[in-house]
Amino acid sequence: MALYFTSINSGSNGNCYYVGNDNEAILVDVGLTCKEVEIRMLRLGLSIQKVKAIFISHEHSDHIKGLTVFAKKHQLPVYISSTTYKSSKLSLIEGNVFPISHLQQIKIGNLTVHTFSKFHDAADPYSFTVECDDIKVGVFTDIGAVCDRLISQFKTCHAAFLEANYCTQMLANGSYPYFLKRRITSGHGHLSNTQALELFQNHKPDFMTHLLLSHLSKDNNDPVLVESIFKQVAGDTYVQVASRYQETPLFYVSKKESENLAYSFNPAQHVPDQLSLFL
Repeated sequence: MALYFTSINSGSNGNCYYVGNDNEAILVDVGLTCKEVEIRMLRLGLSIQKVKAIFISHEHSDHIKGLTVFAKKHQLPVYISSTTYKSSKLSLIEGNVFPISHLQQIKIGNLTVHTFSKFHDAADPYSFTVECDDIKVGVFTDIGAVCDRLISQFKTCHAAFLEANYCTQMLANGSYPYFLKRRITSGHGHLSNTQALELFQNHKPDFMTHLLLSHLSKDNNDPVLVESIFKQVAGDTYVQVASRYQETPLFYVSKKESENLAYSFNPAQHVPDQLSLFL
């Protein structure tokens, strides 16, 4: 069974990531409006009926902006740290909120979601990997420093969303105020291109097929530059920047093969509540 994955959006203007198999899927974060997530999933040919749960990394607005409306409209359980939920000041459906903690394994149908804590300037932030049939996809964004937990999880992933937030020189020479530069580079802010590249070069498993560079800064990074830097050392791993303006193609990875291009989808052949994956 394959795992399918796409970035619905990635950046400080909103984050949302989709990972699923043929029958069920999860979203990591809902930082866009409910309507915009629905529109982008429709363009990809993804059925919202396949989404069975939402996992929240932390309480910053670019990760939870559309959560309340989306979760209530589609009657979805939300997995979120109790501390994060309290800090978020969200109002979710009682009974549909489930706490997460460090090093949990949560079953969503045939998917297994692994949780682990990370360094970020939030109340209780988490990263996730999603596993099915021995295939694993990681969502690693909003991380201030590479730690042993991140390394150990990254080594197990066939595909990953990996933060490459800023170019050190662009940030240092840019217009951000000093306190914001300190926050970003503090070890509880974001990963630089250099930090992400070192993780990729030193710990990429031989079986990693896809790397989606994520949460790039609008002002302190260059998507063309960072993508080219990673591609130079990627070998057979497919590399693409996850855009802050639109969804990426839908990718998949399985035991037998993987696909780097979007599959063909004709909306005229489907109605919204019957959308499914065709490859």
